[in-house]
Amino acid sequence: MRISHFLLATLKENPADAEVISHQLMLRAGMVRRLAAGLYTWLPLGLRVLRKVENIVRDEMDKSGAQEILMPAVQPAELWQESGRWDQYGPELLRFKDRHDREFCYGPTHEEIITNLIRNEIRSYKQLPINLYQIQTKFRDEIRPRFGIMRGREFLMKDSYSFHLEQSSLDETYELMYKTYSNIFNRLGLKFRAVLADNGNIGGSRSHEFHVLAESGEDAIAYSTTGDYAANVEVFEDGVKAGDPSPDGKSVLDIARGIEVGHIFQLGDKYAKAMGASVLDEDGKSATLIMGCYGIGVSRLVAATIEQNHDKNGIIWPESIAPFSVALLPMNMHKSQRVREAAEDLYNKLQAVGVDVLFDDRKERPGVMFANAELIGIPHRIVIGERGLDKSEVEYKGRLDEKSQNISIDRIIDFIIG
Repeated sequence: MRISHFLLATLKENPADAEVISHQLMLRAGMVRRLAAGLYTWLPLGLRVLRKVENIVRDEMDKSGAQEILMPAVQPAELWQESGRWDQYGPELLRFKDRHDREFCYGPTHEEIITNLIRNEIRSYKQLPINLYQIQTKFRDEIRPRFGIMRGREFLMKDSYSFHLEQSSLDETYELMYKTYSNIFNRLGLKFRAVLADNGNIGGSRSHEFHVLAESGEDAIAYSTTGDYAANVEVFEDGVKAGDPSPDGKSVLDIARGIEVGHIFQLGDKYAKAMGASVLDEDGKSATLIMGCYGIGVSRLVAATIEQNHDKNGIIWPESIAPFSVALLPMNMHKSQRVREAAEDLYNKLQAVGVDVLFDDRKERPGVMFANAELIGIPHRIVIGERGLDKSEVEYKGRLDEKSQNISIDRIIDFIIG
């Protein structure tokens, strides 16, 4: 992509209303723009990252055997009334009426909708277990939206729902989703912990949250200093303390901050029983289904990744979700035909082997070009100039490298892709 054809809307200064580093950098890098409280437009740079995160989530969910569907964002009140949540959920549920005075809500989650689908489509135990997922926009009317994408009102979420006849089958899928989530966060290059959690207003029994470890995290995580035990401090009745004995008996607890990016639940028969979702078992008798629910905050993952990967110059994207892999920076090419031709040739060759390149073809000072590339977090930087071309070399610098190095122009593509 040539910058001259790309909406690169970077800012020099931190916006005054941005409290956390991810909010500051997403605005400064031109990834998002605020429309209203908790509502953001994703600009081309940010959307490229969001789609790459989404694709990793989709790829791992597909590998797990889950099937993708897409349910309506707008949901009829009668399904929520069936489950009993219409009056329980609270003001976070955005309610409205259509022109016929029928009540609806903008879905913050989809347990009722998926249960309604399953009770109409699944008749026999032979069709179980089944795990269906979607990646879709949700809305929760937060009382105080803040931290930009981190706690917005509208957000992109992957939510999946599994249905079973026996607890052992639910346990098996729950463990599979635990591993699938771990694979997703590892592919994103994140440091994370899976912790025991409270189910909140979703309901059900067994529950784990997945937290990206970051100083700006809103949740406190208690974890064993030597064992595998970890839990949200909310599960401790006596409370936010480090040094207490770990419940696993192996060591003492320490406390860290975390950003919740995923949550898996065992819901049991909470929704199926309330809404009459059942199948015929092996003996031809009606049996109520049991259910699992598994969510990932796709848009929140973008912000959480920045919280964990940045420096004073800007974002440091993991290779897997960087908006572009390479920043190609020709020095004064508007004055040098040789530099222009070499840059155009390398740009075309990198694209031909499938490398995402951001080609800075603007008439800009080198300092501005370098600053932009670092701010938006591109992993690889290639500089082409007259002095380098005299030696048939380009200057290369990785986003985390302290110093640049000179590499033969004939070797640079193998260096990047190898």
